Amino acid sequence: MTWTAPDITRTGGSLVAGERDMLEGFLAWQRDTLLVKCAGLTGEQLALRPLPQSNLSLLGLIRHMAKVERIWFRERIGAEPVPRLYAESGAKDADFDELDASRAAEDHARLLEERRLAEEALEKASLDDTFTHDGDEYSVRMVLFHMISEYARHNGHADLLREHTDGTAGY
Repeated sequence: MTWTAPDITRTGGSLVAGERDMLEGFLAWQRDTLLVKCAGLTGEQLALRPLPQSNLSLLGLIRHMAKVERIWFRERIGAEPVPRLYAESGAKDADFDELDASRAAEDHARLLEERRLAEEALEKASLDDTFTHDGDEYSVRMVLFHMISEYARHNGHADLLREHTDGTAGY
């Protein structure tokens, strides 16, 4: 049986909530948007690279965002000693380049698990908590802004990829 990315109901937050609830709500909405754009596609469809001369695919975006969730929330905010995802080969873009459509269900589940673990790390931090990375000081607040923009940018890519894959657009 061929695996198909499951349907998802997009969550979101209040438009009048306090700062933290609003930021977390917008991040949840952006996170879910990526999965909405992948829903109903097989692993093979998710792994397609329909744009010439680009390594972008929906499966690559799923893998990339799992990696990014781990880096920002678990490594940096949570200071967890976790290995980098997709780092085995040493290739810079392994999350995009080293795809295996037959492992799409595993990659999808990994993103969901990294999101869950990111939320756990975030629960333990205040917006004003900071960490240092490459000599720069970052706040948890900045990470939330960054992750919202990271997802939003890649969701734009996902729009194009989905439309080129099966003609579905605009949701």
